Amino acid sequence: MSSTRIRLRLDPIMCVAHGLCAELFPERITLDDWGYPIIDPTPIPPALEEHARRAVEACPTLALLRERERLR
Repeated sequence: MSSTRIRLRLDPIMCVAHGLCAELFPERITLDDWGYPIIDPTPIPPALEEHARRAVEACPTLALLRERERLR
């Protein structure tokens, strides 16, 4: 049986440091001294997937991405 896990990824070229992602998903996103997000690279647990989805969808520049990784 295969399953998937979700990770967040940031496109640093698209990001302009609005900081909305960190407000919506502080469990996995913090901001550096200039307001740019620092993404926790560990997989998102199922209990937090909805929070991750909301943060990705709210990104005004589409810089925050959700990636699915298939497990075997």
